[in-house]
Amino acid sequence: MAISTTESLYETLRSRLSRVMPDFEIRLKAEIAEEIIELKRRRNAVILAHNYMEPALFYSVPDYRGDSLELSRMAATVEAEVIVFCGVRFMAETAKILSPDRTVLLPASGPAGCSLASSITAADVRALKARYPGIPVVAYVNTYADVKAEVDICCTSGNAVAVVESLDADTVIFLPDEFLARNVARETGRKILLARPGGEAEALPGPGARGELIGWNGRCEVHELFTVEDVETARAQFPGVVVLAHPECPPDVVAAADFSASTSAMTRFVEESRAPHFLLLTECSMGDNIQAANPDKDMLRLCSHRCPHMAEITLEDVRDALLHDRQTIELPEDIRSRALASLQRMIAIS
Repeated sequence: MAISTTESLYETLRSRLSRVMPDFEIRLKAEIAEEIIELKRRRNAVILAHNYMEPALFYSVPDYRGDSLELSRMAATVEAEVIVFCGVRFMAETAKILSPDRTVLLPASGPAGCSLASSITAADVRALKARYPGIPVVAYVNTYADVKAEVDICCTSGNAVAVVESLDADTVIFLPDEFLARNVARETGRKILLARPGGEAEALPGPGARGELIGWNGRCEVHELFTVEDVETARAQFPGVVVLAHPECPPDVVAAADFSASTSAMTRFVEESRAPHFLLLTECSMGDNIQAANPDKDMLRLCSHRCPHMAEITLEDVRDALLHDRQTIELPEDIRSRALASLQRMIAIS
């Protein structure tokens, strides 16, 4: 007798997730995943999933998985009528910017915001450009569409250094993540200045041999929680542990880690390394997803933090979004077209 789709999905998920989820939940999630797969077929939909999605979603229904840069590329090329973006709101907006003729759904139970994206507005960018005329402006992709529309080029954590160096400018404005800006400044040999709303930029310690980077005071509410003490605790308890830190972590944490890069680069690093233990200083669902794909690797859980916004997206929400077109992303065309230019420049450099 042929195995049902639900049973096949259950077996697939169980083989991946038995170490991170109880069996009854795996079976329930497999049933929901089967509903979604049928809805995808009927709606001619494609599902994009960020590396921070919950494991049951990440390993069941997505057509493409990855970090912001990889998913941006996919969003620009997919031919499906509907894009379901399993990520926070700015990511779904990015998909709509790149694929305006597609229906883009954000399958979240709440607004699926982002502390970084909320830390700066289009008005803030315009004020900075007036204060520093003629200086090129880079916006981290973790920003909303109206901010992207005001800048020269976007970047991701994986290509931020390449984007800054491509501008061939002594001074660059880099928004909005303070820690990413400071880490990029260190890597490119620039002095870091931290802009304040309505005030002069504050100079922070740094080399400054190759110019200046003007940053902003935005922070990721997850990555700012990691500390050097977390790293030291892991090294004391687990000799030989390899520590991987996202570039949104504080600079002293990144300096104490063994490797710092985008989420996809961290995933590849773990897959290729033979270290006895790994500590990921990033959103904790990603650790679960890497553990599921690499059962022979020991992923430590000493200081993991869950993004409350990414947690708003579940398999149930994906199903309901496809059933009811929940959270359809719409953007004013003047904003979308200007934001498109900054994203296209980013993708071209990548």
